[in-house]
Amino acid sequence: MDTNTIDIALAQIPVKKGQIATNLTEHLAAIAAAAQQQVDLVVFPELSLTGYELELLATLAMTEESDAIQALKTAAQKYAIWVIAGCPLACPNDKPAIAAVVCSPQGDVHFCTKQYLHPGEDVFCSAGSQNHTLNIQGFTLALAICADFSEPQHARDANQQKADVYVVSALISPAGYETDASILADIASSYNMPVLLANHISVTGGWQTCGKSTMWLPSGEPVAALMNEPGLIVCRIASDGSHGVVTCDADSE
Repeated sequence: MDTNTIDIALAQIPVKKGQIATNLTEHLAAIAAAAQQQVDLVVFPELSLTGYELELLATLAMTEESDAIQALKTAAQKYAIWVIAGCPLACPNDKPAIAAVVCSPQGDVHFCTKQYLHPGEDVFCSAGSQNHTLNIQGFTLALAICADFSEPQHARDANQQKADVYVVSALISPAGYETDASILADIASSYNMPVLLANHISVTGGWQTCGKSTMWLPSGEPVAALMNEPGLIVCRIASDGSHGVVTCDADSE
């Protein structure tokens, strides 16, 4: 039997408060670097295009026609790569949602929205209402945005949707990492699927973050993680269970 594989890059990049153009430049460099590694998908942390700046979300909220989204769409097509980046999504007649934009190599764009909000986020944000999955290289990927993974129903829903991989874009602090890592390891072992985390490295929204983007094997065992510095961790997931990772620079030069 042939073995299917998918290569997913988790990107740790610096993020500046509300500076979309500057943050977009970091995204584009990381996408180019990921493409050099011939990955299928590159994943960025929660609200990576703006920073985790709740009080600015209404001002910074995006649509598919926003310049930053169009630039990511173009990059995905140019490099024949899937891109998942964090952004606030404008919602007609409601507060913006914390979202991830998904850009395909074919030029398709859609948004996934965070379902389970942290306490206080509801003051600034509206919540999503459904799980989101992607099908890439024969794998079904379930997408979670930060607090989604801490609500057990989210992973149960992903399992019911026959997800092969659980992909998380998040903001996790040094104080919260151990607890959250335990939850992610438990999701991996409970549902026998790799779990991937893309985390921030910058201070954002008043939070110190800690990087440590990594993959948990279906056994719940973590594999080599990035530290709190810019870079990519490339996770190879194989249908025969022979998973592995490699770390590299986030700069394409």
